[in-house]
Amino acid sequence: MSDSLKEYISDYRNMIEMELQEHLQKLSIPEQLKDSMLYSVEAGGKKLRPILLLASYQAYKKDYKKAVSSSVALEMIHTYSLIHDDLPALDDDDYRRGKPTNHKAFNEATAILAGDALLTYSFEVIAKDPLLDAEQKVEIMKMLSFCSGPSGMVAGQFLDMGAENREVTIEELEKIHMLKTGKLLEFAVFTGAYLAGASEKQLEHLKQFSFYLGLIFQVQDDILDVMGDEEQLGKPVGSDEGNEKSTYPKLLGIEGAIKKKEEYAANAAAALQKANAQNTYLMALMEYFSNRSY
Repeated sequence: MSDSLKEYISDYRNMIEMELQEHLQKLSIPEQLKDSMLYSVEAGGKKLRPILLLASYQAYKKDYKKAVSSSVALEMIHTYSLIHDDLPALDDDDYRRGKPTNHKAFNEATAILAGDALLTYSFEVIAKDPLLDAEQKVEIMKMLSFCSGPSGMVAGQFLDMGAENREVTIEELEKIHMLKTGKLLEFAVFTGAYLAGASEKQLEHLKQFSFYLGLIFQVQDDILDVMGDEEQLGKPVGSDEGNEKSTYPKLLGIEGAIKKKEEYAANAAAALQKANAQNTYLMALMEYFSNRSY
């Protein structure tokens, strides 16, 4: 990762973390619920989804303030999904980012409610943003509910559960990850560019870019589950195999998975060029997603 991208990610991660804490700290809610919400929001992570949204905005306009609340809402949705994914009924994970998962640090009921609270509060954050007009709020909330709900991330999670303990095709695997991982990335890329005034044609090309970006992210995730450093990842290596999940390395082998990732990256770069956003941090983030080590 270049020094420029490293600084970019660090600066905007710090800003997003401060915004998240500010939004949650001011809530007048039961303290344990607030602590549980803050616990997962502050549990580390690179905040790549909100940073991607800001980068998409800055591909067309410089000032990012109009995109901040949508970035914060997106990270709340992502955090809620992680809390629920870790629950015994789903992945049953004890650690996330090197720390006990939310239901281990608190309890299962509190973790469920903390996730519910982050999910619902995310829409309030957008609705109350004074920098957005009514039409923009409706469009963003519509897109966020579509990408995170039963037609997006939730559907992907459901299909992912159904793919355990059985062999799936590469097409089925792509569909699972296009929904489970890709839809929130699609929201990030679409919303940033939409708020910055990108054209309909540019938004369509960016949708293609985000489709391949989600697959790149997941292939690398699968590769790291086989070859990654457990200390860097903050979770056990080999958990996918232990849970009998279908993965790219399982279907294609490591070399085949790397080749497939390169194919996705070429398609993503082509889409970005058509959107006239090739010389931006979107391209740098795509390359980072492809080569990250944790």
